Amino acid sequence: MNDEAPRLGAPSNIVIQAVRGVLRPLVRFMLSQGLTYTILIDLLKSIYVEVALKEFKLEKKRQTDSRISLLTGVHRKDVKRLSEMIETDAPPPENVTLGAQLVAKWIGQAPYINAGGHPIPLTRTAKVGGEKSFESLVASVSKDIRSRAILDEWMRLGIVHMDDNDCVCLNAEAFVPKQGFDEKAYYFQHNLHDHIAASVHNMLELEPPYVERSVHYDTLTKSSVAELVSLGEALGMQALQTVNRHALVLEKKDAARPDANQRINFGIYFYYDNQQDKNTEPPDNDTPTLPKSNE
Repeated sequence: MNDEAPRLGAPSNIVIQAVRGVLRPLVRFMLSQGLTYTILIDLLKSIYVEVALKEFKLEKKRQTDSRISLLTGVHRKDVKRLSEMIETDAPPPENVTLGAQLVAKWIGQAPYINAGGHPIPLTRTAKVGGEKSFESLVASVSKDIRSRAILDEWMRLGIVHMDDNDCVCLNAEAFVPKQGFDEKAYYFQHNLHDHIAASVHNMLELEPPYVERSVHYDTLTKSSVAELVSLGEALGMQALQTVNRHALVLEKKDAARPDANQRINFGIYFYYDNQQDKNTEPPDNDTPTLPKSNE
Protein backbone atom coordinates (compact mmCIF):
# COMPACT_ATOMS: atom_id res chain seq x y z
CA MET A 1 0.00 0.00 0.00
CA ASN A 2 1.32 3.43 -0.86
CA ASP A 3 2.56 5.47 2.11
CA GLU A 4 1.31 8.63 0.40
CA ALA A 5 -2.29 8.08 1.50
CA PRO A 6 -4.68 10.36 -0.42
CA ARG A 7 -6.63 12.89 1.63
CA LEU A 8 -10.15 13.27 0.29
CA GLY A 9 -11.92 16.58 0.76
CA ALA A 10 -10.94 20.20 0.34
CA PRO A 11 -7.18 20.93 0.51
CA SER A 12 -5.94 23.51 2.99
CA ASN A 13 -5.32 27.10 1.97
CA ILE A 14 -1.64 26.62 2.84
CA VAL A 15 -1.35 23.79 0.30
CA ILE A 16 -3.21 25.81 -2.34
CA GLN A 17 -0.93 28.81 -1.85
CA ALA A 18 2.20 26.61 -1.96
CA VAL A 19 1.13 24.98 -5.23
CA ARG A 20 0.16 28.38 -6.66
CA GLY A 21 3.66 29.68 -5.98
CA VAL A 22 5.27 26.63 -7.59
CA LEU A 23 3.06 26.90 -10.69
CA ARG A 24 3.54 30.62 -11.36
CA PRO A 25 7.00 30.42 -13.03
CA LEU A 26 5.89 27.28 -14.90
CA VAL A 27 2.87 29.12 -16.30
CA ARG A 28 5.16 31.96 -17.37
CA PHE A 29 7.29 29.44 -19.28
CA MET A 30 4.27 27.69 -20.78
CA LEU A 31 2.76 30.95 -22.00
CA SER A 32 6.08 31.90 -23.61
CA GLN A 33 6.01 28.61 -25.52
CA GLY A 34 2.37 28.77 -26.62
CA LEU A 35 1.22 26.07 -24.18
CA THR A 36 -2.25 27.43 -23.39
CA TYR A 37 -4.68 26.66 -20.58
CA THR A 38 -6.75 24.31 -22.77
CA ILE A 39 -3.67 22.28 -23.71
CA LEU A 40 -2.55 22.19 -20.09
CA ILE A 41 -5.93 20.92 -18.87
CA ASP A 42 -5.72 17.87 -21.13
CA LEU A 43 -2.12 17.32 -20.04
CA LEU A 44 -3.03 17.60 -16.35
CA LYS A 45 -5.91 15.13 -16.72
CA SER A 46 -3.60 12.50 -18.16
CA ILE A 47 -0.97 13.07 -15.46
CA TYR A 48 -3.55 12.92 -12.65
CA VAL A 49 -4.78 9.57 -13.98
CA GLU A 50 -1.24 8.26 -14.48
CA VAL A 51 -0.07 9.18 -10.96
CA ALA A 52 -3.23 7.82 -9.32
CA LEU A 53 -2.87 4.53 -11.19
CA LYS A 54 0.80 4.09 -10.41
CA GLU A 55 1.24 5.70 -7.00
CA PHE A 56 -2.04 5.22 -5.13
CA LYS A 57 -2.77 1.51 -5.49
CA LEU A 58 -4.65 -0.38 -2.78
CA GLU A 59 -2.97 -3.54 -1.56
CA LYS A 60 -4.54 -6.70 -3.05
CA LYS A 61 -7.30 -4.70 -4.71
CA ARG A 62 -7.86 -3.94 -8.36
CA GLN A 63 -7.62 -0.29 -9.29
CA THR A 64 -11.00 0.77 -10.70
CA ASP A 65 -11.99 3.69 -12.90
CA SER A 66 -14.47 4.80 -10.22
CA ARG A 67 -11.76 5.01 -7.57
CA ILE A 68 -9.41 6.90 -9.90
CA SER A 69 -12.26 9.30 -10.70
CA LEU A 70 -12.91 9.81 -6.97
CA LEU A 71 -9.24 10.50 -6.23
CA THR A 72 -8.57 12.80 -9.15
CA GLY A 73 -11.88 14.47 -9.98
CA VAL A 74 -11.46 13.33 -13.59
CA HIS A 75 -14.69 11.96 -15.12
CA ARG A 76 -14.92 8.16 -15.37
CA LYS A 77 -15.17 8.24 -19.15
CA ASP A 78 -11.97 10.28 -19.34
CA VAL A 79 -10.25 7.97 -16.83
CA LYS A 80 -10.91 4.94 -19.03
CA ARG A 81 -9.71 6.74 -22.16
CA LEU A 82 -6.64 8.25 -20.56
CA SER A 83 -5.58 5.08 -18.73
CA GLU A 84 -5.22 3.41 -22.13
CA MET A 85 -3.08 6.25 -23.44
CA ILE A 86 -0.50 6.63 -20.66
CA GLU A 87 2.88 7.41 -22.16
CA THR A 88 6.19 6.21 -20.79
CA ASP A 89 8.84 8.83 -20.13
CA ALA A 90 10.98 9.38 -23.18
CA PRO A 91 14.67 8.54 -22.73
CA PRO A 92 17.06 11.48 -22.71
CA PRO A 93 18.36 12.51 -26.13
CA GLU A 94 21.47 10.57 -27.08
CA ASN A 95 23.55 13.73 -27.34
CA VAL A 96 22.57 14.66 -23.77
CA THR A 97 23.49 11.25 -22.36
CA LEU A 98 26.81 11.14 -24.18
CA GLY A 99 27.57 14.76 -23.37
CA ALA A 100 26.90 14.27 -19.66
CA GLN A 101 29.24 11.26 -19.56
CA LEU A 102 31.99 13.13 -21.38
CA VAL A 103 31.79 16.21 -19.15
CA ALA A 104 31.65 14.06 -16.01
CA LYS A 105 34.95 12.45 -17.00
CA TRP A 106 36.51 15.70 -18.14
CA ILE A 107 35.86 17.46 -14.82
CA GLY A 108 36.41 14.49 -12.54
CA GLN A 109 38.94 11.97 -13.79
CA ALA A 110 42.64 11.72 -14.69
CA PRO A 111 44.23 12.42 -17.12
CA TYR A 112 41.71 15.14 -18.00
CA ILE A 113 42.15 17.22 -14.81
CA ASN A 114 45.09 19.05 -13.30
CA ALA A 115 46.52 18.79 -9.79
CA GLY A 116 43.83 21.18 -8.54
CA GLY A 117 41.06 19.00 -9.92
CA HIS A 118 40.12 21.37 -12.77
CA PRO A 119 39.58 20.29 -16.38
CA ILE A 120 42.60 20.88 -18.62
CA PRO A 121 42.63 21.99 -22.28
CA LEU A 122 42.76 18.94 -24.54
CA THR A 123 44.44 18.63 -27.91
CA ARG A 124 41.97 17.74 -30.66
CA THR A 125 43.59 14.45 -31.75
CA ALA A 126 45.16 11.49 -30.00
CA LYS A 127 47.99 11.60 -32.55
CA VAL A 128 49.13 14.89 -31.01
CA GLY A 129 48.04 14.63 -27.39
CA GLY A 130 47.72 10.92 -26.67
CA GLU A 131 45.48 10.28 -23.66
CA LYS A 132 45.20 14.02 -22.98
CA SER A 133 43.18 14.62 -26.14
CA PHE A 134 39.55 15.29 -26.95
CA GLU A 135 39.61 12.32 -29.32
CA SER A 136 40.74 9.99 -26.52
CA LEU A 137 38.12 11.41 -24.14
CA VAL A 138 35.35 10.66 -26.63
CA ALA A 139 36.75 7.18 -27.39
CA SER A 140 36.78 6.37 -23.65
CA VAL A 141 32.98 6.79 -23.60
CA SER A 142 31.91 5.75 -27.10
CA LYS A 143 33.72 4.36 -30.13
CA ASP A 144 30.58 4.69 -32.29
CA ILE A 145 30.80 8.43 -32.90
CA ARG A 146 33.61 10.59 -34.22
CA SER A 147 35.09 13.15 -31.88
CA ARG A 148 35.00 15.76 -34.65
CA ALA A 149 31.19 15.53 -34.83
CA ILE A 150 30.90 16.10 -31.07
CA LEU A 151 33.42 18.95 -31.17
CA ASP A 152 31.49 20.73 -33.93
CA GLU A 153 28.21 20.37 -32.02
CA TRP A 154 29.75 21.51 -28.72
CA MET A 155 31.27 24.52 -30.45
CA ARG A 156 27.78 25.38 -31.75
CA LEU A 157 26.24 25.00 -28.30
CA GLY A 158 28.96 27.05 -26.59
CA ILE A 159 30.13 24.19 -24.37
CA VAL A 160 33.74 24.38 -25.58
CA HIS A 161 36.03 26.77 -27.42
CA MET A 162 39.44 26.52 -29.06
CA ASP A 163 42.38 28.33 -27.46
CA ASP A 164 45.43 29.87 -29.18
CA ASN A 165 47.23 26.50 -29.07
CA ASP A 166 44.38 24.75 -30.96
CA CYS A 167 43.31 22.94 -27.78
CA VAL A 168 39.72 22.23 -26.80
CA CYS A 169 38.68 24.07 -23.61
CA LEU A 170 35.57 23.49 -21.54
CA ASN A 171 33.66 26.76 -21.17
CA ALA A 172 31.63 25.75 -18.11
CA GLU A 173 32.43 23.00 -15.66
CA ALA A 174 29.03 21.37 -16.13
CA PHE A 175 26.91 20.30 -19.07
CA VAL A 176 24.70 23.38 -19.33
CA PRO A 177 24.72 24.50 -22.99
CA LYS A 178 24.28 28.20 -23.69
CA GLN A 179 22.34 27.27 -26.81
CA GLY A 180 20.42 24.17 -27.88
CA PHE A 181 16.78 24.25 -26.82
CA ASP A 182 16.31 20.45 -26.80
CA GLU A 183 19.22 19.98 -24.42
CA LYS A 184 18.02 22.75 -22.12
CA ALA A 185 14.48 21.32 -22.17
CA TYR A 186 15.78 17.93 -21.05
CA TYR A 187 17.63 19.37 -18.07
CA PHE A 188 14.68 21.64 -17.28
CA GLN A 189 12.47 18.56 -16.89
CA HIS A 190 15.12 16.37 -15.28
CA ASN A 191 16.32 18.79 -12.61
CA LEU A 192 12.98 20.38 -11.72
CA HIS A 193 11.33 16.95 -11.47
CA ASP A 194 13.95 15.70 -9.02
CA HIS A 195 13.96 18.89 -6.93
CA ILE A 196 10.17 18.90 -6.64
CA ALA A 197 10.12 15.14 -5.98
CA ALA A 198 12.58 15.60 -3.11
CA SER A 199 10.49 18.45 -1.68
CA VAL A 200 7.25 16.44 -1.95
CA HIS A 201 8.96 13.47 -0.26
CA ASN A 202 9.90 15.73 2.67
CA MET A 203 6.49 17.44 2.81
CA LEU A 204 4.84 14.01 3.10
CA GLU A 205 7.28 13.22 5.95
CA LEU A 206 8.54 10.06 4.27
CA GLU A 207 11.73 8.45 5.48
CA PRO A 208 14.58 9.01 5.13
CA PRO A 209 14.29 12.74 4.39
CA TYR A 210 16.18 14.11 1.38
CA VAL A 211 18.75 16.88 1.63
CA GLU A 212 17.09 20.15 0.64
CA ARG A 213 18.52 23.34 2.06
CA SER A 214 18.72 26.96 0.97
CA VAL A 215 19.96 30.36 2.12
CA HIS A 216 17.73 33.35 1.38
CA TYR A 217 17.82 37.10 2.08
CA ASP A 218 15.61 39.89 0.74
CA THR A 219 17.24 43.21 1.74
CA LEU A 220 20.43 43.26 -0.33
CA THR A 221 21.87 45.66 -2.91
CA LYS A 222 22.85 44.77 -6.48
CA SER A 223 26.55 44.84 -5.60
CA SER A 224 26.01 42.48 -2.66
CA VAL A 225 24.03 40.12 -4.87
CA ALA A 226 26.83 40.15 -7.46
CA GLU A 227 29.34 39.23 -4.75
CA LEU A 228 27.14 36.38 -3.51
CA VAL A 229 26.57 35.12 -7.07
CA SER A 230 30.34 34.75 -7.54
CA LEU A 231 30.72 33.04 -4.18
CA GLY A 232 27.80 30.71 -4.85
CA GLU A 233 29.11 29.73 -8.28
CA ALA A 234 32.60 28.99 -6.95
CA LEU A 235 31.46 26.95 -3.94
CA GLY A 236 28.69 25.29 -5.93
CA MET A 237 31.09 24.08 -8.63
CA GLN A 238 33.48 22.86 -5.95
CA ALA A 239 30.69 20.78 -4.40
CA LEU A 240 29.55 19.42 -7.78
CA GLN A 241 33.08 18.44 -8.76
CA THR A 242 33.70 16.70 -5.44
CA VAL A 243 30.50 14.67 -5.67
CA ASN A 244 31.15 13.92 -9.34
CA ARG A 245 34.67 12.57 -8.73
CA HIS A 246 33.47 10.32 -5.90
CA ALA A 247 30.48 9.12 -7.95
CA LEU A 248 32.77 8.10 -10.84
CA VAL A 249 34.84 5.96 -8.47
CA LEU A 250 31.75 4.34 -6.91
CA GLU A 251 30.12 3.75 -10.30
CA LYS A 252 33.20 1.88 -11.51
CA LYS A 253 33.27 -0.19 -8.29
CA ASP A 254 29.55 -1.01 -8.51
CA ALA A 255 29.50 -1.78 -12.24
CA ALA A 256 29.30 -5.60 -11.93
CA ARG A 257 26.81 -5.71 -9.05
CA PRO A 258 23.23 -6.83 -9.82
CA ASP A 259 21.77 -4.25 -7.40
CA ALA A 260 23.49 -1.30 -9.12
CA ASN A 261 20.16 0.16 -10.25
CA GLN A 262 19.95 3.37 -8.18
CA ARG A 263 20.30 6.87 -9.60
CA ILE A 264 21.15 10.16 -7.89
CA ASN A 265 20.89 13.82 -8.82
CA PHE A 266 22.79 16.41 -6.79
CA GLY A 267 22.42 20.00 -7.92
CA ILE A 268 22.61 23.67 -7.01
CA TYR A 269 20.73 26.81 -7.99
CA PHE A 270 21.06 30.51 -7.37
CA TYR A 271 18.10 32.84 -8.00
CA TYR A 272 17.61 36.56 -7.48
CA ASP A 273 14.97 39.14 -8.35
CA ASN A 274 13.65 42.55 -7.37
CA GLN A 275 11.21 42.52 -4.44
CA GLN A 276 10.01 46.08 -5.09
CA ASP A 277 6.50 46.13 -6.58
CA LYS A 278 6.65 42.33 -6.81
CA ASN A 279 2.88 42.00 -6.67
CA THR A 280 2.25 44.58 -9.40
CA GLU A 281 4.71 45.03 -12.26
CA PRO A 282 7.40 42.44 -13.10
CA PRO A 283 11.00 43.62 -12.57
CA ASP A 284 13.26 44.67 -15.41
CA ASN A 285 15.60 41.92 -16.58
CA ASP A 286 18.58 44.01 -15.49
CA THR A 287 17.36 44.58 -11.93
CA PRO A 288 18.40 41.74 -9.57
CA THR A 289 18.06 41.73 -5.78
CA LEU A 290 16.93 38.48 -4.13
CA PRO A 291 19.51 35.71 -3.84
CA LYS A 292 18.70 32.09 -3.10
CA SER A 293 20.87 29.01 -3.23
CA ASN A 294 20.10 25.33 -2.85
CA GLU A 295 22.00 22.10 -2.45
